[in-house]
Amino acid sequence: MKRRQFITGTAVAAATLPLAAPSIARAQESFSWKMTNAYGPGSPFYVEGPGSPTDFCATVAAMSGGRLTIQHFAAGELIPALEGFDAVQSGTVEMNAANAYFWAGRIPAAQYFTTVPFGMNFAGQTAWIYHGGGQALWDELYEPIGLKAMPMGNTGVQMTGWFREPLETVEDLQGLKMRIPGLAGKVYASLGVDVRLLPGGEIFPALERGVIDAAEFVGPYQDRRLGLQNAAKYYYTTGWHEPNNVTELLVNKAAWDSLPDDLKAIVEVAAKACTVESYTWCEAVNAEALKDLVDNEGVTAQVLPDSIIAALREATDTVLAESAANDPALKKVHDSYMAFKAEHDAWAGRSEEPLFGLKS
Repeated sequence: MKRRQFITGTAVAAATLPLAAPSIARAQESFSWKMTNAYGPGSPFYVEGPGSPTDFCATVAAMSGGRLTIQHFAAGELIPALEGFDAVQSGTVEMNAANAYFWAGRIPAAQYFTTVPFGMNFAGQTAWIYHGGGQALWDELYEPIGLKAMPMGNTGVQMTGWFREPLETVEDLQGLKMRIPGLAGKVYASLGVDVRLLPGGEIFPALERGVIDAAEFVGPYQDRRLGLQNAAKYYYTTGWHEPNNVTELLVNKAAWDSLPDDLKAIVEVAAKACTVESYTWCEAVNAEALKDLVDNEGVTAQVLPDSIIAALREATDTVLAESAANDPALKKVHDSYMAFKAEHDAWAGRSEEPLFGLKS
C-alpha cells in the first residue's frame, strides 16, 4: 500500500470512530463560573496574593487556555460574607472560598476539614486529606447535599489571639467575650467564655469598642493588617485551637460533574498548588510582622500559662468525645482523623522532635 493511501485510510477510519466526535466536542467546551468568598475585598491570603482564591482563578484560566474562567467576588460584592454555602448549594454560583468550620451548624463533621484543637499541623492535616482517607470522607459528607470540596489554602499554625487584659488563670476566661469559630469555640464555651462568631472585617471595631474582650483571627501579618494591635495589646500563642487552618474550595456538585476530566484535573492541581503556595507565603511573612508588633507597636507576645493550656486540653478531649458520641457522621470522621494523628505523631516524635525540639 502506498504511503499516501495508508495515511488517508487511517484518517478516514479515525474519523468514523464513534467516540471521536464527542471527545473533540468536550475538549472544545468552555465554562464561565463565579466564585464567592467569606472574606472582604483586598484581604491578603484569603482574597489576593500568592496562593489566594484570585490566584487560583488566574491559574485555572491559564492552565485551561481560557476554557474555564472563574469570576471572583469578595464578601459583600455579590452576597454577604457567610452565605457562600447556600449560594453554591442552590447553584447561584459554582464555587465559594471559606473555611468548612463556618458550616458547623449544618454539618458538624465539616469542622475537621478546617482544623482540630490540639490536632495536626499543616503536614499532618494535608497528609490525612490527600493520603489518609480524609478526602473520601469529605466527599461522603458533601455529595448527598449536592456539594464537592477540597483544600485550596492553609495558614499553618495560628496565634491564640488578642486580649484586652492579661490571662493568668483559668478563672480569667469566665465571662470573657471572645470572637472564636469552630470546635475551639465549643471548648472555650465549656470553660465559661461567651463565644461570638464574627466575619474578619467586624473584629477590629468590636474589639476596639469593647463589644468583645478578645479575638482570634490568623497570625501576625493578617492581624496587623486588621489593626488588632490598636485594640488590644496582649497577644498569646500556643496554636492549640488551630494548629493549621484549611481554606475550603466549595463546588456545586452538578457543575463539577459537568466538567470534562481534563478541567477537573486542572482545578484539583491548581487547588493543591495554592495550598502549598499560601502556606509557604504565611511562613515567610509572619516572622517579620511579629517582630514589628513587639518592637514597634508595644505588643506583649507570650505563651499561654501552663494551667490554662492544661484546662483547654482537658476540655478539648471532653468536647470532641461528646460531639463524636452524638453524631455518627462526625464520629466516623473523628475516628479516622485521630487514628491518622496517632501514627503521624509517632513519626513526628521520632523524626522532628529530636531535630527541632518539637513536642509530639
